[in-house]
Amino acid sequence: MGTVTIDKESCKGCGLCVAFCNKQVLAISNGLNQAGHHPAEICVADVADNCTACFRCALMCPDAAITVEK
Repeated sequence: MGTVTIDKESCKGCGLCVAFCNKQVLAISNGLNQAGHHPAEICVADVADNCTACFRCALMCPDAAITVEK
């Protein structure tokens, strides 16, 4: 139902998006971005079937690193 895009280079890995995702679509990556942060990433195989496009993750992101499309 939804498409989530994360700008991994802008993400500081605060975890707010992960905490507010009611479908557990997001997780904090084990890898690092260029700034040395563990960015958020999509952790399910099929986002469209799991994401409800509630926009909570994008609204909670202090860095505006997430966009959601229906």
